[in-house]
Amino acid sequence: MTYVLSSSIERLKEKIRNIPNFPRQGVQFKDITPAIGEGQFFRLIMTIFISRYQKKKIDKIAAIDARGFIFAGALAHSLGVGIIPIRKKGKLPYKTYELPYKSEYGEEILTIHQDAITKGESILIIDDVLATGNTALTAALLIEKCGGNLMELGFLAELCDLKGREKLFPFPCYSILQF
Repeated sequence: MTYVLSSSIERLKEKIRNIPNFPRQGVQFKDITPAIGEGQFFRLIMTIFISRYQKKKIDKIAAIDARGFIFAGALAHSLGVGIIPIRKKGKLPYKTYELPYKSEYGEEILTIHQDAITKGESILIIDDVLATGNTALTAALLIEKCGGNLMELGFLAELCDLKGREKLFPFPCYSILQF
């Protein structure tokens, strides 16, 4: 079974394509769309996430705008928990907390509804790729600002050379794929 899973993960990894200099010069973009565009690979991703989190105490899943929504929605449905959108400024219609951060694309602001979390709830953050860690750290700080307890940050892929995991310490992180 381990060999089959390992072989499947290697095939999944091959489905993530590199796009050089996108969206700007010097950025090596990891395009996940070939992987999520094939049912067998999307199912594999979700099966791995579900098996990791199905027995953990999670009250809600926070999804980082925008590709985190792809996995967080399916995972929240499977686990029977709510979903919290963490979005770029101007996208949420109610009272929000907001925090600025630097992405590899420039200065950004992330927001969360002020009433998204009941104090003490256990929150899992899901996103597609862990790169520099700036976006994920900002999301984690927003969860704490709302009174949530961050259980873990989960990612489809991690770009290890960018050392995002180090920036997120002491928050626990998990990634299915490492590049």
